Amino acid sequence: MSRGGTRGRTRVRTARGRSSQSVRWLERQLNDPYVKQAKAEGYRSRAAYKLIELDEKFDVLKGSKRVVDLGIAPGGWSQVVRRKLPRAAVVGIDLLPVDPIDGVTIFQMDFMDDSAPDQLIAALGGAPDLVLSDMAANTVGHPQTDALRTMGLVETALDFAIRNLAPGGAFVAKVFAGGADSGLVAEMKRNFSTVKHAKPPSSRKGSVEWFVVAQGFKGRSGAGDPEGAE
Repeated sequence: MSRGGTRGRTRVRTARGRSSQSVRWLERQLNDPYVKQAKAEGYRSRAAYKLIELDEKFDVLKGSKRVVDLGIAPGGWSQVVRRKLPRAAVVGIDLLPVDPIDGVTIFQMDFMDDSAPDQLIAALGGAPDLVLSDMAANTVGHPQTDALRTMGLVETALDFAIRNLAPGGAFVAKVFAGGADSGLVAEMKRNFSTVKHAKPPSSRKGSVEWFVVAQGFKGRSGAGDPEGAE
């Protein structure tokens, strides 16, 4: 691989066996300030800064003692949790293998497996204060299909949160452009005091991802009129 710079930007030449798409991805990675910052600060991915920025805006980590990280790979979000909440119990799950993280219990299995929720809660030792979901379905290149498949994961993650969160807890999940659909938002508003959508600065401008932040879990009764949504 040969590299040359123009005004400080690293360029990647197309090499045999490397597609133009992979060249563009590699070039973007080499020039991404969040990728460079993640390497410098010991985070496994630039995604760590998405959670950091969401926390700066919404205080989602504040006071959490038990945290579930759905779609943990490669582990950046759990690293953030451990650094900000060193005494919190953290449990993560992903289909992909994840290198160990000190203080984090990691399951390599499908979250859609019927036994997964019980295993997560048992390992956590009690009801979580915070459920994080960075899960996204593998894309097939058809935007509507990709959005529906990812929304199905968000719905499953929300169901897990509603069934298991401690009162006052929070739920943070990745969704696609336009945010969560109306039915999902309505369900959140029934169960949480506030529901907000946000696109943190570290989320690439060209990315279709957004995040939904639901706070103030009302308890499994889900009482009250929906308020505080955006």
